[in-house]
Amino acid sequence: MSVQSPVSDTFFSAPPHFRWLVILYLFVGGITGGALALGSLMRLVGRPEDRPMVHLAAHLALAGALMSGIILSVDLALPLRFWHMVIQNHTGRPMFKAWSPMSVGVWGLMAFGFFALVASLGAWGETGRSPWPPARAAARPAVATAGAVGGLATGLFLAGYTGVLLAVSNRPIWSDSSWLGVLFLFSGISTAIATLVLGARWRDLRVPSTVASLVRLDRITLVLEAVTIVAFLISLGTVSRAFLNAWGVLLLLGVIGLGLLVPLAIERRARDHAPPRVALAAALVLVGGFLLRVVVPLSSDQVHVVGTQVLR
Repeated sequence: MSVQSPVSDTFFSAPPHFRWLVILYLFVGGITGGALALGSLMRLVGRPEDRPMVHLAAHLALAGALMSGIILSVDLALPLRFWHMVIQNHTGRPMFKAWSPMSVGVWGLMAFGFFALVASLGAWGETGRSPWPPARAAARPAVATAGAVGGLATGLFLAGYTGVLLAVSNRPIWSDSSWLGVLFLFSGISTAIATLVLGARWRDLRVPSTVASLVRLDRITLVLEAVTIVAFLISLGTVSRAFLNAWGVLLLLGVIGLGLLVPLAIERRARDHAPPRVALAAALVLVGGFLLRVVVPLSSDQVHVVGTQVLR
């Protein structure tokens, strides 16, 4: 079947054939970035009762940063050569290419990992569970505040970067819209909220006021995410016809319906933010966030561009 489309004939005709490790990274990276951004924001402008959630967000961010690095390394054909993206093998100098989104992303992830480590050490130091000097140093107010500023910036970067990386590629759907970075940013924040809510429930953290604040923020984020999906589809123009298939159904029913509208309805009807209903809404948000990162990459995988025709 062919669909006429005025897309550029500079697109590659061969799809990248994303593997599931990359999709997992897109999902984990969004949660990880959103978690550190939220934890940093709560540290900077939050209340004392928010501190248990701040600590949970810091530990989640550090674990996610380590997991992201492992996933990206394993996905490489030669994982042990990952350091070539950081250090020039002939000169030993830093390998940074400001014009390369991949290089910027690698260094951004490393900066994120540093601030996640500072936040996690500070959390251990504040709770008094670690007598280790670096943990006590990271818990000092000036260090914690500086780390939170860096964590907020790098967290937002990581949450939206994966969408930007797809948008600057030479593939249909991804490069036909400038909304992917914003979409992945909102999705990263919403899935991070969901993970924190479920994590607090799992660890039996009794922070009802913090959870209530996060749920209110989640409602706003889910609405913005839904609006951004609509803007993304409109911006595709005639290329949006590529979603007239099973991927479009999954986007409509799985991402928008199950992952956005149903959680919004549950959160609005949950009296006093009832834990079971809030947990259900959070779980559905995670499902929708994962499906988003399945639909967007793989929908392009089934599109082949020849001249100015989109073939599928």
